[in-house]
Amino acid sequence: MSLKLTHLRHIALKTPDPAALAAFYQDKWGLKIIAQDGGKFYLRGLGPENFILALEKAERRGIARLAFALQDRAAVDRAAGELAGQGVAIYRQPAELETPGGGYGLQMIDPEGRCIELSAEVSPADPSETWTAPVRPNKISHVVMNTADFEGITHFFTGTLGFRVSDWSERQMVFLRINTDHHSISFNRAPHASLNHVAYELPDMNEVMRGIGTLKGYGVSPMWGPGRHGPGNNVFCYFQDPAGYVCEYTAEVQKIDESTHQPEVWERVPEKMDRWGISGPPSPEARAAMAGEPDPGLKAFNAL
Repeated sequence: MSLKLTHLRHIALKTPDPAALAAFYQDKWGLKIIAQDGGKFYLRGLGPENFILALEKAERRGIARLAFALQDRAAVDRAAGELAGQGVAIYRQPAELETPGGGYGLQMIDPEGRCIELSAEVSPADPSETWTAPVRPNKISHVVMNTADFEGITHFFTGTLGFRVSDWSERQMVFLRINTDHHSISFNRAPHASLNHVAYELPDMNEVMRGIGTLKGYGVSPMWGPGRHGPGNNVFCYFQDPAGYVCEYTAEVQKIDESTHQPEVWERVPEKMDRWGISGPPSPEARAAMAGEPDPGLKAFNAL
């Protein structure tokens, strides 16, 4: 495959009350609502993406869309042909996008039913537009998803979409990259497909600690962290939002040197999950939250 994804753009999440969840991410988490369309909300970070989080009204939680960037619209058209040639279900053929920032893109369905958007020529956010918040995330650093087909989904994302393996956490997790960031997505072996957590990048460790303090002031306590992971070497602290999704503040993720990096298999021991030894491994309650609800996604589309 000649797909060359450049970066993770945004994630769209389903929730019964998108207005309440948007208020949490703007008033407490540090994002900014930039558009609302009926029951849909779009929130930006400080980085160049027009928005990094979309919230859509639905009866149950789940991933509505995970969006990645391609270089230009010609790359989108090539991707459509190559994906269809491999039997990948195309949910929406290449067309102009109607979300904030516009652009041109397609939507495909991965083997577990997730809607994956590939897009180009999305207008960037206005860098002069700012807002006041104690901490303001730059972008989505990474998304971790649970999978019931660990080997199959890893093969699909590496062999079909062009992701590269950065590291493994034994045979429980795989960390995948599309640029120099250690991972843009990761998969965790589980009984079902679901969202594990979404990580938002802050500028540095000091801002992560400031974010923890800010949320504590709002009565929102960490469910895991602070600490520093082994794979990725990133500072982390996990919380649970009002809809039950797990969200992470993170910073200082490892940058990969493509000419020298070799994937490492990390032991799943407390001192590798939190190298500082402050928080240790996640609690049973945190693991239950990260297990999420079974998410069939758009599997029904594949049966049409």
